[in-house]
Amino acid sequence: MTESARPDQASQPLRLRNFYIGRQPVLDRNQALYGYELLFRGSAQGGANIESGLSASASVIHHASQLGLPRAIGDATAFLNVDKEVLMSDMFAFLPRERTVLEIVRSVEPDDAVIQRMTQLAAHGFRFAAEASAHGAALARLLPVVDFVKMDVRELPVVTLLSLAPRLRTTGKRLVAEKVETHTEYRTCLDVGFDYFQGYYFAKPTVMAGRKLSPSQTTVLDLMNLVTSDADNSEIEKIVKREVTLGLNLLRLVNTPAVGASRRIESISQALILLGRRQLQRWLQILLYAEPGVRGHSQSSLLMLATTRARLMELLAQRLRPGQRNVADVAFTVGMMSLMDTLFCIPMQDIVEQIPVIDEVRHALLVRKGFFGELLRLAEALEQMDETSEAVLPTLHELSIDGDDLAELEISAFEWSDKVVRYAI
Repeated sequence: MTESARPDQASQPLRLRNFYIGRQPVLDRNQALYGYELLFRGSAQGGANIESGLSASASVIHHASQLGLPRAIGDATAFLNVDKEVLMSDMFAFLPRERTVLEIVRSVEPDDAVIQRMTQLAAHGFRFAAEASAHGAALARLLPVVDFVKMDVRELPVVTLLSLAPRLRTTGKRLVAEKVETHTEYRTCLDVGFDYFQGYYFAKPTVMAGRKLSPSQTTVLDLMNLVTSDADNSEIEKIVKREVTLGLNLLRLVNTPAVGASRRIESISQALILLGRRQLQRWLQILLYAEPGVRGHSQSSLLMLATTRARLMELLAQRLRPGQRNVADVAFTVGMMSLMDTLFCIPMQDIVEQIPVIDEVRHALLVRKGFFGELLRLAEALEQMDETSEAVLPTLHELSIDGDDLAELEISAFEWSDKVVRYAI
């Protein structure tokens, strides 16, 4: 939790205890990643809450800088909530202005001083966002100085959404649909003309009768079965070489900074030797999400989410069960598999019947129980922290994890996932 800070102390270092991070994706019309809204939560005093006033915004901004904003968002754009006190301070002067959008919270009244300050910052390259329903009639005053207008699809009636969005588009503003949770809502907002979408509609499973896996996915699953059955490398190599795109993706993956090869790997046989069976299995899991020919579509969003979730669960398992490498491997597998129902558009029950898994993994995926189920519940709660922040603290307590440790593990997972996805597709 951040200690209170006066406006004249805004540029001084702040101390934060027991915090963790929400990183919510903002996708474009092709469902490719555009940015992240960063939310920092305090976990002290027995409640998971976002701190109010200056301390909340100061926590985000200060620690985005301290932890390294690129580690948290990669090449994406950061959306950061700011209140009036922060707006009038200089605490965010060190942020990369070309990749930072300052989101004006609902408590800010756009008086002359606020508009003047926003105009000054805009001249220095900062961009602004405002939420339509939060500011109501005052939105008209903000429009000349904001670049993005957010609209909460849960708060605004559909009829208002349908009439307001086209009018706002004529002003040249970029429209962001918030809390989009279903594909129907996404399609509606797409048709109306929204530019960006925030919400987890892309991660919700949609069961499709008669759905068939792509040839590439079928090949990857066949390879995973060969790996778990200890088949010879030559047999695995033969299948990989038969699928040209699969081989290219595998070579991209083994040459990522996330793998850390000391020299460039040029052949499939080298890649298989370098990885070993343990790493090969996890890279095959990643390749399931890296469908060829769909760069910039929902698979890339799922890939980012799945790899971040899996890596965070792996790091948590390493912290909680040190020296037990197999436990960390299983945690990674659970994280990757937890979105396969969305990827394949089939029920999770069918997936665990088709892909051989141990009982602990099955239990975690189906009912979120057991050690791996607790890790999965924590990862999912962190992803949707604006809706389920209350679910984080009890799980932290159950797992005996300190919020400060969790934040650093989250940043490491964000960074690792960004490196993987950048080269995987």
